[in-house]
Amino acid sequence: MTGIEICGIPREFLLFGATLFGVALFRDRTLQVAATGLAAIIVDKFFVTGFHGVPGVAGLVGHLQAEWVVLANLFALLTGFALLSRHFEHSHVPGHLPRLLPDDWKGGFVLLVLVFVLSSFLDNIAAALIGGTVAASVFHRSVHIGYVAAIVAASNAGGSGSVVGDTTTTMMWIDGVSPLHVVHAYVAAGVALVVCGVFASLQQQAFSPIQQRDEERAPVDWMRVAVVAFILLAAIGTNVLINVTYPQLASRFPFLGAAVWVALLIGAIWRRPDWSVLPSALRGTLFLLCLVLAASLMPVERLPAASWQTAFGLGFVSAVFDNIPLTKLALEQGGYDWGMLAYTVGFGGSMIWFGSSAGVAITNLFPEARSVGGWVKGGWHVALAYVAGFAVLMFTLGWQPHAPHKSPPLPLAGEVGRSPGEGVALKKVP
Repeated sequence: MTGIEICGIPREFLLFGATLFGVALFRDRTLQVAATGLAAIIVDKFFVTGFHGVPGVAGLVGHLQAEWVVLANLFALLTGFALLSRHFEHSHVPGHLPRLLPDDWKGGFVLLVLVFVLSSFLDNIAAALIGGTVAASVFHRSVHIGYVAAIVAASNAGGSGSVVGDTTTTMMWIDGVSPLHVVHAYVAAGVALVVCGVFASLQQQAFSPIQQRDEERAPVDWMRVAVVAFILLAAIGTNVLINVTYPQLASRFPFLGAAVWVALLIGAIWRRPDWSVLPSALRGTLFLLCLVLAASLMPVERLPAASWQTAFGLGFVSAVFDNIPLTKLALEQGGYDWGMLAYTVGFGGSMIWFGSSAGVAITNLFPEARSVGGWVKGGWHVALAYVAGFAVLMFTLGWQPHAPHKSPPLPLAGEVGRSPGEGVALKKVP
């Protein structure tokens, strides 16, 4: 089946674009808009174009079978880490941090650096939620939307150079890309952290500074701290174990999400989770899953030829289009500078609140941040930081493409192959 185009644009893209526009316009009805858009795309493909060429029920079932691990992992991580962040808040550790952080704008900057470091070995969702929980405490729940955007940016930047810090870099690792081939993403990510971190911290200092309070603070609940540490270690250990020892299993079962929930339930023996946060976390989670699934249904069969210009542009695309399918396509195509790509698709999603899972997760803590206009206006420094980081990486290390790390698929009968750099689509012989 072939897609129907309007003015040269596949109809699925128009439906997806209308969905994103509705999300930006109706920020209090984001889940309903996303679900409606997803339903419209599914119905259109079910009856008209098919799912990557396979029509009807068989096509839909096949697509869901290919995507269910990613969706299940996101569901488990977003809900599980929401409970973890409440554990951390109830441990009373955040209330003691004002004494440790500098009491001027540098306090906000140090917090962003901590989020960056956490995200380098911990999932960026958890790093963002921990940073948001601390920010809510040290700034007395008066957090500027620009600083919220900077927390997301710091978490995405921190994960961009580590194969255990972000879903996209983990995908690269599983696919055969060496961890050493993504680590130079930190050249760009470090610059981006400084640029957006300084501006965001000054914003926050003017909006609501860290204030030392003289009242007596509640003592730290060390058992709850131990539960938080246990959950984080379970997540890190599972991520490393599966990807190092059994990488072929990573795409078959949502081990990471399952590990977080098993650790949560074991930890409940000593400290009961605050289940009251789940309804809000579920809404945000279902919203993101609708967008991720809708993005995976787009007829994107090829990317432009691998180049630094393509990598740079994909950062802006990632702000509205899920970076997981983009990374899949890039891996199939090959020939990229994987560190540069890891930075662009990872950090680029920070420019809009629903551009990354960390952004969706943190808006459960700060619902007022669910505004595209407010995010772009308050977090203008994120886009500036993206460009600055990319420029430094480009002018210091340059474009360092790697040869395809696996053999290209053989052409099917009746089809001709592609030349290097032509994208991943095969063309029918007339």
